[in-house]
Amino acid sequence: MVYLNGLESVLIAAVLTWLVSLPLRNVAIVDSVWSLLFMLQAYVFAFGAGDLGPRSVLVLVLVSAWALRLAIFITWRNLGHGEDRRYQAIRARNQPNFEFKSLYLVFLLQAVLAWIIALPLWGATLRPAPLMPLDVAGAALWSLGLVFEAGGDWQLARFKADPANRGKVMDQGLWRLTRHPNYFGDFCVWWGFYLIAASAGAWWSLPGPLLMSFLLLRVSGVALLEKDIGARRPQYAAYIARTNAFFPWLPRR
Repeated sequence: MVYLNGLESVLIAAVLTWLVSLPLRNVAIVDSVWSLLFMLQAYVFAFGAGDLGPRSVLVLVLVSAWALRLAIFITWRNLGHGEDRRYQAIRARNQPNFEFKSLYLVFLLQAVLAWIIALPLWGATLRPAPLMPLDVAGAALWSLGLVFEAGGDWQLARFKADPANRGKVMDQGLWRLTRHPNYFGDFCVWWGFYLIAASAGAWWSLPGPLLMSFLLLRVSGVALLEKDIGARRPQYAAYIARTNAFFPWLPRR
């Protein structure tokens, strides 16, 4: 089955990335590879289907643009900073022999999650019919998501690059409307892919965007980032009081 071929491809990619992480002693490189796992699966699904219709081409263009942008940005952001503190905490909790444990705790786990989330990418390739209004709606939602994700990343990077902002809380631009515009953008991207899959009749691919939404809101996204940020940045409490956590809206008084 083509869908199982997608799992095989990301498992191989995960093992290779793990091997690279060993001499670097840095499992955070998995973040740079995360989005590329979806692009890899999209190509496996599309070419495995045998008929590269307009919907498959649309999905390949959208997922490639999203994945390459995110991979390049994360790699640039992490360059020269060593292992992220989140992974340092995981490393400390899982000694001894974390180097070997990280294969399944970090790399294989993320590969399996990416495989489940990629359900809409597979579903979109199953019916090579002309594009429908739901495909357009999905592409529009994807576009909105990319604006929030890429725009939020760019605005925050500029804010951090100014020494005058050291210790301050970013609350301008898209960050004025939501405390996590990049996560909201990712949310929109994947629900956009789901609409495209639904246009192909793959309504059953719903677990993909649901899992991504759960991760963004409750696991590795909003919940994890805000777990201790109040202690590190006292001004963040006021930011929380006036700004929505996820869905954009005008600031409260």
